[in-house]
Amino acid sequence: MFQKFKHIYETKYKFLLLIPILMIILALVQIGAQYATTGDFVNKGISLKGGSTITITEFQGLDNTLLAATLSSSFPDSEITVRALTSAGKQTAISIDSGIQEKEQITEVQNILKNSFQLSEKDYSVEVIGSSLGDAFFSQTIRALLVAFLLMGIVVFFYFRKVIPSLAVISAAFSDIIITLAIFNLTGMKLSTAGVAAFLMLIGYSVDTDMLLTTRVLKRVEGSVMERVYGAIKTGSTMLVTTLIAVSVTALLVQSDVIKQIMIILIIGLLVDFIITWIQNVGLLRWYLERKKQ
Repeated sequence: MFQKFKHIYETKYKFLLLIPILMIILALVQIGAQYATTGDFVNKGISLKGGSTITITEFQGLDNTLLAATLSSSFPDSEITVRALTSAGKQTAISIDSGIQEKEQITEVQNILKNSFQLSEKDYSVEVIGSSLGDAFFSQTIRALLVAFLLMGIVVFFYFRKVIPSLAVISAAFSDIIITLAIFNLTGMKLSTAGVAAFLMLIGYSVDTDMLLTTRVLKRVEGSVMERVYGAIKTGSTMLVTTLIAVSVTALLVQSDVIKQIMIILIIGLLVDFIITWIQNVGLLRWYLERKKQ
């Protein structure tokens, strides 16, 4: 079985390129559908689109399910999420996240907490993020991603001094981000500022593995092309397994939703990067070397 897969991998690399191409097409379709349906290409959290967070510190006897149902029925047009905040496995507070920003509506929420759940103003705190602030931060993060890609492209090009291999590295990082974003949308999670940081980390990891592959294939002369590819796969697989173990353990044990979102994005991105690097980038490099040899 392994020898059969190895034979296909070595001889049918152009056909295997259909796998990442299909993944990219499906990802673009999902992102396009997401934008057509919601007006945004990603499910944005409060920190990116604006809203309010009410943190209840005195929650003894408070039923989260009843609280969520009461608020949702009072504000059916607003996305309201009630979740427990924990530290060292012990609940420390209750967080109410919603898209509510108007002062009158926030006052109405406070009245519900006071009248229906006997909470006073000293029992909770209110944090409001305006839509303009959220939009400004989101646009700045998009610019940061674009600048990161630009600088990455410049560094890669000056290192290899070859257009096609450089474009292959950049396209691999782009494919990794697009596919990971589409899968993240399918999870139903809402992207926070921490999630954006995870995507920036993902760019760095993707470029790292692609640079490893491209350097081994183009800069080294010993052995055949496939021997160099397999050497890179061995190193890259070791990197992947060790990183996945660390990230997965963190995702399972951590209680913070912020850190958990970062870990989930990284897990998705690492698995996607394995396909993109060792199928897409390998195929493009082999195609480039064959045409160069001809």
